Amino acid sequence: MNIKLKSILVVAGAMAAAASASVQAAGPDMSGLTSAVDYGTVTTAVLAIAGLLAVVYVAVKGASIGLAMIKK
Repeated sequence: MNIKLKSILVVAGAMAAAASASVQAAGPDMSGLTSAVDYGTVTTAVLAIAGLLAVVYVAVKGASIGLAMIKK
């Protein structure tokens, strides 16, 4: 009797864990919040900052190459 009760509890626990995992896998629906937000300006700002950093990097690299040529 004791072994049968333990097996029933194990099966019930496994079923509860599987049901809980399937509910958590779906996640909450945030489409109502995310559809109202326009990410175009954010994308433009991020790309502008990346471009600015690239220009600064190229300027520093060019200056170091120029100074290295003057030293020789």
